[in-house]
Amino acid sequence: MWFIFAILSAVFAALTSILAKVGIEGVNSNLATAIRTVVVVFMSWGMVFLTHAQSGMSEISKKSWIFLILSGLTTGASWLCYYRALQTGDASKVVPIDKLSVVITLVLAFVFLHEKFTVKSLVGCILIGAGTLLMVL
Repeated sequence: MWFIFAILSAVFAALTSILAKVGIEGVNSNLATAIRTVVVVFMSWGMVFLTHAQSGMSEISKKSWIFLILSGLTTGASWLCYYRALQTGDASKVVPIDKLSVVITLVLAFVFLHEKFTVKSLVGCILIGAGTLLMVL
């Protein structure tokens, strides 16, 4: 099931980029990010209440709260930078560079989470990096 959700995530991320590029025309990138964020907040809390997950809030540990908040801050920073880049650059160049996050995530997962970094991972990182470079040149 995770694979289906991962594919859907990629499809929605692609649509997000195209819809944002069209929608951001003539709009301050910070304002556009704020509007997008409000929509995401309503959607997320809607799903929480729809699935009755709100009761789990009291069970969240202090560590989880800290890391979820830090994750939210980095998401916000990412979105602000992404919208600014998308506003001033071509989507066909901004998006591949943004997707270098895959390579960065693999390296960080290896360093901080002690996940396996295999030959396959290394080759994949090199190919993603080379593909990104090829697309933006």
